[in-house]
Amino acid sequence: MPPTSDTRLILLGTKGGPRVGKGRANPANVVLVNDRPYVVDCGYGVIRQLVDAGIEVHEVRTILITHNHSDHMLELGPLVYSAWAGGLREPIEVWGPPPVSKIVASFLESVAYDIDIRVGDEGRPDLRKLVRVYEFEPPGPVFEADGLKVSATKVRHPPLTHAYAYRFDTPGRSIVLSGDTTYSPELIALARGADVLVHEAMHLASIDRLLDRVPNAPALRKILIGYHTTTEQLGHVAAEAGVKTLVLSHFVPGDDPSITDAMWAEGVRKNFAGEIVVGRDLMTI
Repeated sequence: MPPTSDTRLILLGTKGGPRVGKGRANPANVVLVNDRPYVVDCGYGVIRQLVDAGIEVHEVRTILITHNHSDHMLELGPLVYSAWAGGLREPIEVWGPPPVSKIVASFLESVAYDIDIRVGDEGRPDLRKLVRVYEFEPPGPVFEADGLKVSATKVRHPPLTHAYAYRFDTPGRSIVLSGDTTYSPELIALARGADVLVHEAMHLASIDRLLDRVPNAPALRKILIGYHTTTEQLGHVAAEAGVKTLVLSHFVPGDDPSITDAMWAEGVRKNFAGEIVVGRDLMTI
């Protein structure tokens, strides 16, 4: 679907989980407000996906993390570094739940040797002085800037006690990104009346094939079913929130070519009569 205002969303990576494979990239999105990029989640590959989406990495000034599972923050530090390597001279902000401050600090420490050399040799500003990390606990407003209001709420993604969904409101549009969650009344409240809801989706009938490819995680079935949202549940979420358009993303499993777009939408359609978009990498919403 084409964007309808100066606020648009690009799905950078639509595969759920930390494994890397062919096809869909790992979880990441970017919301553009008057062409200013706000990156939401930094799964492995986010830098390359931004480049392929036509966004200069050094133009990124704000990054938001929904939660600190590896598939959502593994390339957070490298993204900050790559922005600096590409010419960043102004502060870059990272917003998210604890322990995101520790994660960023640990990454910067791991590349301190390189930073020190480049500061001394190339005259670059010290990256460690440019990064601003903001840990917070929703619900409520996160920040406002240039006509944009970002709000958040906690969602239900155990065992994490800090997992967030974000809502972007501008004069022309409202976009909500669920992060990882099972059925969550808090998310429904956050998404009430939104133009677009981007929500994770799990195809329950295909879970066994996924488990066959991950032999070292015997408890994975219980975790997937208990901590994520089936397509049937997702239809209820979208209907109860009254959203105009539902975008399926963070697919579990996200690397099973036997699951067609029609199959992803089928369970949702049982409970939601609005527009359904089966997301793909680099799709603009």
